[in-house]
Amino acid sequence: CFVSFQFPEGTLNFVKELDAFPKVPESYVETSATGGTVSLVAFTAMALLAFFEFFVYRDTWMKYEYEVDKDFSSKLRINIDITVAMRCQFVGADVLDLAETMVASDGLQYEPVRSISLSPQQRLWHRTLLLVQNRLREEHSLQDVIFKSVMKGGPTALPPREDDPTQPLNACRIHGHLYVNKVAGNFHITVGKAIPHPRGHAHLAALVSHETYNFSHRIDHLSFGEEIPGILNPLDGTEKVCTDHNQMFQYFITIVPTKLETYKVSADTHQYSVTERERVINHAAGSHGVSGIFMKYDVSSLRVLVTEQHMPLWQFLVRLCGIIGGIFSTTGMLHGLVGFCVDVVCCRFKLGVYNSPVPLAEKHPQNIMLPPPCLTVGTVFLGS
Repeated sequence: CFVSFQFPEGTLNFVKELDAFPKVPESYVETSATGGTVSLVAFTAMALLAFFEFFVYRDTWMKYEYEVDKDFSSKLRINIDITVAMRCQFVGADVLDLAETMVASDGLQYEPVRSISLSPQQRLWHRTLLLVQNRLREEHSLQDVIFKSVMKGGPTALPPREDDPTQPLNACRIHGHLYVNKVAGNFHITVGKAIPHPRGHAHLAALVSHETYNFSHRIDHLSFGEEIPGILNPLDGTEKVCTDHNQMFQYFITIVPTKLETYKVSADTHQYSVTERERVINHAAGSHGVSGIFMKYDVSSLRVLVTEQHMPLWQFLVRLCGIIGGIFSTTGMLHGLVGFCVDVVCCRFKLGVYNSPVPLAEKHPQNIMLPPPCLTVGTVFLGS
């Protein structure tokens, strides 16, 4: 059983009057070569812009947010890979934090190497790394590219070298990691091994000759927090050469906790900024201190949330409709405007609108028809 429902005729007429898309019979539509050319240009522009918009839709960007770091109890991991131009038995590395707490350097390894110089393959890698670091200082937006390419980027570790076994082991590579309290501290490499002390700590430097002091060094890697492949740090690739035996190198580091959320990795790491200073120790000239490498760090109270964002599908569709509708409407208005101007400038002369006026009888004498003479027949009635 089917029930048919029909709208009243008045309602249908009212709905028809609201039609915003009236249908024009095909017999009333006239095509032209200029209209076809404009349509071809419009369709080409639509296709190109839609193609580029698709690549914009596929691309992602990094969103930065800031909040107060509420994690006070966790440990801070320091990842170190430094080569010093002194023998391993002459140097010691440790951390002393703001609370005068000495952190044991059990996680560090002292590996004797031939020298601080690099092999040709390593030197090429080192130059490339310095070039990338310089570009990062000039173009900060490149950091977003590095964040998005983590876990798939090129290796950031120094390539293995081929040492000459005939050369002596005159340098020391100190590498590994340490866990320290999340407070300001001082990581340093100086002469002599560290020993605990009731008022802090000390280094056994009395048995080392001053002529052997050489704190020329190369920082292959220095990072804080979880170590993520593909991330470059400000001090990676730093190389310093001593000009004097008694020389101090100081690095002042500000650490910012960072939560990285991308489509490839989710990690809690740390970014940092650094300023550096170096000077020669000369007590007679008033330049006091201890020869060595000192990295004084402080932890920021703010936390950075770095999240990879993507354009939603509905926004892509809205932008696509705007492109198509905007080009269609704009080209239609431009075509109508150009046609109107052409008609005004050219076509009106052909119609003779601007010619001298000609009497109507001279222009069309055969078409002039005079009306027939008017005959009036009347009846006059006179009556009393």
